[in-house]
Amino acid sequence: MQYFDDLIQLFNTKLEQEIMLIGNREPQNLYEPVVYTLNMGGKRIRPVLLLMAHNLYSPSFEEAFPAAFAIELFHNFTLLHDDIMDNADLRRNFQTVHKKFSPETAILSGDAMSILSYEYITKCKSKNYREIFELFTNTALKICEGQQFDMDFENRNDVTVLDYLKMISLKTAILLAASLKLGALTGNSPIKDAELLYEFGFNLGMAFQLQDDLLDTFGKTHEFGKNIGGDIVANKKTYLMLKSLELAKGEISLELNSLLSSTTINREEKIEKVKNIYSQLDVVSLSQQKMDEYYNMALSNLAELNINNEKKSNLLFVAKKMMNRKS
Repeated sequence: MQYFDDLIQLFNTKLEQEIMLIGNREPQNLYEPVVYTLNMGGKRIRPVLLLMAHNLYSPSFEEAFPAAFAIELFHNFTLLHDDIMDNADLRRNFQTVHKKFSPETAILSGDAMSILSYEYITKCKSKNYREIFELFTNTALKICEGQQFDMDFENRNDVTVLDYLKMISLKTAILLAASLKLGALTGNSPIKDAELLYEFGFNLGMAFQLQDDLLDTFGKTHEFGKNIGGDIVANKKTYLMLKSLELAKGEISLELNSLLSSTTINREEKIEKVKNIYSQLDVVSLSQQKMDEYYNMALSNLAELNINNEKKSNLLFVAKKMMNRKS
């Protein structure tokens, strides 16, 4: 097994070669934003988890690289289009593609990224190719479903916490889950192990998204890579917001609904007032509890995996790293 940082370096080296090839394609105006997006960096969590899962069952990474490239391209495609829909200014402390180039260019270049991801997945050489292709396709479609739910929520006043959890399971968790299962499939793992790795990734993805929502409200721009409070400004129906709407009574309920309906309030004032309501209702603790619930389920999935603890240790390290935990 190779350590996490070693795999990031290995993947980035291989990805740089692919980025150069993409950058040489024509027309330049289509592929330049793709190169720009991939060069923004990022944690590369999904492709590295894919490589880790593969390496549990195979000593060579060559068969896993096409799937790892496919996952990273598709993930970045979803972020690019997500930024357009949210009209976001920053991604990883860089200008978003639609701001740097144009919305039209961003849409088309994002489309190209999604198609390129399929070009890579077809390069997988595995006896499990059919399962790999079906998993990738099913995951891609479900992510689109999750994004549509997210957009639908903007115009609905009856969204529940359960609705939100379903949405993030589709929009976020299943891509992490699929990354691990794809790695298991390229490594020719036992079927049960592939399913357990999927569940591990799914539960870790749910915990990770709940944490991401917390960081959007209570993080720091230079660490988070995005402007803080964007979810509040956009009236995003996050776990924090939905729990607050569920628990708020009397004057707090009136104030919260007034803040959500106001079209004139100053951005910073709205953020601070909503954060104050979150504190009054203690929804941060409730969100943390839900996050812990999913994280502990992920650890249980990992414990069930029929491999030795030394091999599990790298996956446990990544899980802790993603959730900023020491234990």
